[in-house]
Amino acid sequence: MLIFDAHLDLSLNALEYNRDLRQSVKEIRNLEQGLSDLQGRGSGTVAFPEMREAGIGLCVATLLAGCMKPPGPVGAWESPEQAWAMTQGQLAWYRAMEQAGELKQIANSKALEEHLSQWERDPDKTAIGYILSLEGADSLRTLDDLELAHSNGLRALGPAHYGVGRYALGHDCEGSLTRMGRELLREMDQLQLILDMTHLSEPTFWDALDVYSGPVWASHHNCRTLVDDPRQLSDEQIKALASRDAVIGVALDVWMVVPDWKRGVSNHLNQPGANFSALADHVDHIVQVTGTTKNVGIGTDLDGGYGAEQSPSDLDTIADLKLFVEILRQRGYDDEAIQGICHLNFIQFLRTHWC
Repeated sequence: MLIFDAHLDLSLNALEYNRDLRQSVKEIRNLEQGLSDLQGRGSGTVAFPEMREAGIGLCVATLLAGCMKPPGPVGAWESPEQAWAMTQGQLAWYRAMEQAGELKQIANSKALEEHLSQWERDPDKTAIGYILSLEGADSLRTLDDLELAHSNGLRALGPAHYGVGRYALGHDCEGSLTRMGRELLREMDQLQLILDMTHLSEPTFWDALDVYSGPVWASHHNCRTLVDDPRQLSDEQIKALASRDAVIGVALDVWMVVPDWKRGVSNHLNQPGANFSALADHVDHIVQVTGTTKNVGIGTDLDGGYGAEQSPSDLDTIADLKLFVEILRQRGYDDEAIQGICHLNFIQFLRTHWC
């Protein structure tokens, strides 16, 4: 089964965690034994061999470097110039992985269809396709950088991350879309970039839907009805996204999957229900709210600043996504629905909005 993963911070792991993703997860974990500088050390779940084992032939891969306040533990810099430099280093890593035959950038419909055809014929000899996304717009020094980024293959952008950003407020803040944010959306509209609604504060979320006329998705988001947190989507937000034909990628970070998970405190012994079955509850809820399976996909966010300790308990590496597919099947989802959730919903979204 082909998997389209709508959110992976591959370059962040390569450069800030110093992981060679061509190695296996086991090899990377062994190299990190005894290190404790960043959360998730020694317990990473993502590397190219395991992505292939999962069937991930296509993903949305991020550039991630901001200067939001307060700063986060990773991906945070003191100035836009520093953040921009980091994204350019991350872009250089993606290019290096293309040259090494591990990745292939997908930036238009022709490249998408060619890649899907090649993957179907011979996945073992086909590079993993990636669509370039910018998570948080802080690194754009001016809007001139957006056009340059687009020319380098950027196809999706989420204006906010955590905290107070230069263009938008993160989900942990309260406030509307700023003047700079509106200017950013107008420029994105001109370039027909995909607006990623993930991480936006709720007032900014509604402002952005009003202002932006282009394609929107939510790359890695779960349901507030099941886990009550501003990071999650309310039922009203889910319905609004569905009305724009958006796809919502369910995320595997377990504090977003089960209620009362305390990061750094909870674990799989005292929260045994933090598993794939609980994640499937979020799929069920989106389907119940929208009345269709066509607005839900997968956006794992695995190794997005955490590791196996904060992933579903029945996941050791990303290869175990196959277990999640089986749980969906056991819940009564038929082959058409499962193919949609695993890849076709996001692929159809791209076919609709790309030229």
